[in-house]
Order: sequence, then structure tokens, then C-alpha cells
Amino acid sequence: MGTDLADLAERLSAIAEELADLALDRLREAADAVRNGDEPDARTTAEEKRITRARRAVDKAALLLAVPSSPRAGFDEGP
Repeated sequence: MGTDLADLAERLSAIAEELADLALDRLREAADAVRNGDEPDARTTAEEKRITRARRAVDKAALLLAVPSSPRAGFDEGP
């Protein structure tokens, strides 16, 4: 297979960082509009929310792959 889970988790973390940067760019655009006395573009704010949701999902996937799952207490235990 060649790729281990830790490597995938690292790559996903890097993608999450890129997504966070993109979301911050959208927030800056909205803040600039407000500073200039305009309303923030609804498409920009909607895009920021969508990017943030994607970042959270990627963060979650990275965490799930990076941390070995622990067995549930009592799951493997017999009577």
C-alpha cells in the first residue's frame, strides 16, 4: 500500500491549514467591506462558512487517523 495512516493524517493536517488560511482570507474580505462602510458580500460569507465546515471535517479525519483507537472498556472482556 505504501502510505501509512500517520502520513495521511499529516497530509490532511496540512490541507486543513490551507483551508483555514482560505477562510481567513474570506473573513478579511468581509471585514474590509465593513470598514469601507459597505455590507459584506453574502457569497463571501457563505463561502467562508463552507470552507470552515470543510476544514473541520478534514481536521476530524486527520485526528481519527493520527490517534490509534482505544478499545471500549469491557468490549473485549468476557463474562
